[in-house]
Amino acid sequence: MAGFLIRGKGPKVTAQVRATKIDTGQKYVRSGKIIIDAPAATIFAYLTDPRKHADFDGSGTVKGNARGPEVLELDSKFGMDMHMVANYRIKNTVKEFDQDRLIAWCHPGHHRWRYQLIVINENQTEVIETFDGSTARFPPALKLINAYDKNEIAILKTLVRLKQLVESEQLV
Repeated sequence: MAGFLIRGKGPKVTAQVRATKIDTGQKYVRSGKIIIDAPAATIFAYLTDPRKHADFDGSGTVKGNARGPEVLELDSKFGMDMHMVANYRIKNTVKEFDQDRLIAWCHPGHHRWRYQLIVINENQTEVIETFDGSTARFPPALKLINAYDKNEIAILKTLVRLKQLVESEQLV
């Protein structure tokens, strides 16, 4: 099991945090998982607030300045300022939604970023993040730009950042 490790910083986080890669067995799908010590509803509130996406993004491409609704739901459209080689804006649409359990969005390329929340108990939730290129207009093209490998690394970083963000704000 591969994972991404971030050493805790500051007084609130002292343990090492690791997200785990999931072998999906699918050519165009990459996933990772982490357990977060928080209720699913708390985590879902971060995922459905596009203004917070830059705070937990592990790819380094989401720069913020979200446009659209404050809380995402099925068919919500929202935009983000991004940077990958150059600055650009991207428009996303929520394609999958199940309150406190699932949210997925895509942009015009149609590949999806999906978050699934699985309740372990009232204060602990497993979060699975997936980059799903199988829904893209032409999945092999994403391989040409190394999107699968890059997103696999970014997923693990994102999950660690999400865990640290959610858990540190719960302590306040």
